[in-house]
Amino acid sequence: QVQLVESGGGLVQPGGSLTLSCSVSGTIFSRHTMAWYRQVPLQERELVAGINGAGTTNYSDSVKGRFTISKDNAKRTLYLEMNSLTPEDTAVYYCNEDATLATINGDVPLRFWGEGTLVAVSS
Repeated sequence: QVQLVESGGGLVQPGGSLTLSCSVSGTIFSRHTMAWYRQVPLQERELVAGINGAGTTNYSDSVKGRFTISKDNAKRTLYLEMNSLTPEDTAVYYCNEDATLATINGDVPLRFWGEGTLVAVSS
């Protein structure tokens, strides 16, 4: 129903910047939130930043003040601008959409993921 394709990952030096993009295609849901998650091996996937339909954003404490999430509805693209990167930011970053499908039997929650893009911060 929804396809999410991330891009923009790569190798960057500590203190550097990188901007991730997530291109969205498929069904358009009126009620949805979008987010960036990240995951390192042997650890759970963690929320990095989220943005809802009204444009309200939230961030994990570890990235607050350094990362900015935004979206372009016309282009159906989600962004994550990352500044002052540290080696601890090294992870696979995933684009996520959580949507609500209204049915005659009630609301059905849906969750979609991209394949992920690797961000490596190293000198």
